[in-house]
Amino acid sequence: MFLGFGGGAEGGKSWLGAEWLLTNCYMYPGTKWFIGRNELKRLMASSYATFRKVTTHHNIPTNDWKLNGQYNYIEFFNSSRIDLLDLKLLPSDPQFQRFGSTEYTGGWIEEAGEVHYLAFDILKTRIGRWKNNEYGLNPAKILLTCNPEQNWLYRVFYKPWKKNTLEDGYAFIQSLYSDNPYTAREAEKRLDQIKDKVLRARLKLGLWEYTSDDNGLVNYDAIIDLFTNVLENPKETRSKYLTADVARYGSDKIVFGDWKDYELYKVFWKQGRGIDQTAQDLKDELKNERIPYSHAIADDDGVGGGVVDIVRGIKGFVGNSSALKVKDHTEAYKERRDNYRNLRSQCGFMLAEMIMNHEIAITDKSLDETTREMIIEDLMALLRKKETPTESPLQLISKDEIKETLGRSPDFGDMMLMRMYFKLNKPKVFKQNNDPGGVKQYFENIPA
Repeated sequence: MFLGFGGGAEGGKSWLGAEWLLTNCYMYPGTKWFIGRNELKRLMASSYATFRKVTTHHNIPTNDWKLNGQYNYIEFFNSSRIDLLDLKLLPSDPQFQRFGSTEYTGGWIEEAGEVHYLAFDILKTRIGRWKNNEYGLNPAKILLTCNPEQNWLYRVFYKPWKKNTLEDGYAFIQSLYSDNPYTAREAEKRLDQIKDKVLRARLKLGLWEYTSDDNGLVNYDAIIDLFTNVLENPKETRSKYLTADVARYGSDKIVFGDWKDYELYKVFWKQGRGIDQTAQDLKDELKNERIPYSHAIADDDGVGGGVVDIVRGIKGFVGNSSALKVKDHTEAYKERRDNYRNLRSQCGFMLAEMIMNHEIAITDKSLDETTREMIIEDLMALLRKKETPTESPLQLISKDEIKETLGRSPDFGDMMLMRMYFKLNKPKVFKQNNDPGGVKQYFENIPA
């Protein structure tokens, strides 16, 4: 079972986590638990400090347990143990394989909003494996303490809780400062001193539905809705497109997206591929999905330019090139068609508008949670660049700024952003009903 507990500051979340693990270690000798946080240094400064407060409060003898600072665990006199885990996402371990062979009875993730979803996903598979059957500790449990965050906690715990649609085995309990009778009065005074209105609303009132950045182009709920949107299209057939964000032999991913109009029905990515391999992957995908070359686009900057040269007939996307004239969009955007810094900014603003209007859907049911989370993070990074003059052209923040924030390139967001090129520059529509001039003949005539 997975319990999300939180929603505000000073509600006794850390004390609860320490009490729970301490009680379990005494009641069930030889069991094995964990406390996890995004950084071990902060875990020791906060979570472990609270653990010591709890032991002091209960007058627990100091020789009942000891900290092993070399290997980061707490060991009790009865052989129970609590591992102290650093849950930071590491470039050298992007799949959290360092936890792949561990076995636990259960555990606690502190400040879960700072932790990558995949860390939680992996730890779910590591509990229930250490004396749970012997003591009847089933189902195994992970406690997640948190403050309001618009990330996977909002999507997996808070929003389903509000809608009464939580998955089996999941629970959420809202916790606010006023729930702690021992500290409520002083906590209210401290929280009222927070100057930032959004931060104060989050930590004092437990507000999850907040806007984190005034320059954000899309809100979190609209992005989440992408995965459940149903598009109405009166046509019996829809044009297909492919968009690709290209990289080579590096940490950046090669991301492909297959579209039926504005339905993103297939997303997949590869890594560590050369230009020739990527070009062949692209050719194979176009042929297998029967997508005309003229309906495909790849970024034409750097490595992507080599792929565009090899796969002749596809479009090249140059983000820093001039904005295009809008042929098919809202009146507001027609009026501002010359007021974009570059093509990337123009497509980014258009993508954001369509997301907010629920005009795009992601229907790929094979998406794993990690990929889904990266898509969400990339789209949340669609931010307008702050400019002082009011007449400044509309511009997105740079990819370098996004990389600094995310710790990676926004490959999935760029893949989706490029779909807007075909809204600006509509290609020929190929019929898909086996007539002599349709897609079938088109693919029979292209070289392998």
